Amino acid sequence: MAQTKGDATGAAESEIVVAIPLFHRFTALDAVGPYEALHMVPGLTVRFVSAREGEAIAADMGMLRLLSTASFADLQQPDIIVVPGGPGSFAALSDPLFMDWLKQAHTTSTYTTSVCTGSLALGAAGLLEGLHATCHWSCYKDLAAFGAVPSEQRVIQQGKIITSAGVSSGIDMALHLISLLKGEEVAKMVQLLIEYDPQPPYDVGAPSKAGEELVKKTKDFSQYFLNKLPTN
Repeated sequence: MAQTKGDATGAAESEIVVAIPLFHRFTALDAVGPYEALHMVPGLTVRFVSAREGEAIAADMGMLRLLSTASFADLQQPDIIVVPGGPGSFAALSDPLFMDWLKQAHTTSTYTTSVCTGSLALGAAGLLEGLHATCHWSCYKDLAAFGAVPSEQRVIQQGKIITSAGVSSGIDMALHLISLLKGEEVAKMVQLLIEYDPQPPYDVGAPSKAGEELVKKTKDFSQYFLNKLPTN
């Protein structure tokens, strides 16, 4: 929840607290992409949250870990929630500590957001019924099962809920969020500072652009990655 603190001149400044919950086998860029943009903004404090402060939570391949800087119990009313996705998303839906925290934190948040399959947690929490939402294209059916209307749109805002598509779209979402919180100029400055100027070599970043054949081959190709995931 927003806290008031003094700045260097002694004037009161409202701090906006951003919580990024971590779970086993999250996708690193889902969490780190928004973090990289958000933590640069004056007045925003980004916290990685899990069951216990100080936990080192492993990303999908197990080689990268992020340190939790707050517990669910200690950070119950963040201003902003950013739920990452990843192969561990489905298991996370059965974690009562995480899901109960998400439901409660959403009741007082200014914005509740997600990246990739993080929107499945929003759906499981009952937050997406009848709303247009997005996630990684491979999980549209799973998203629809929670009553959402899946869309290929990269970032979708429905009231205070903002969902973004797969992995890299978390940066787009974070810039949109900054514009809502601090204005378009600040968002533009952050974009320039991180030199976010996507110029991909191929225009196949969404299923509608890639075509059916490449989508099918990519689904098969993804099994190579999934088969490499650690089992614990």
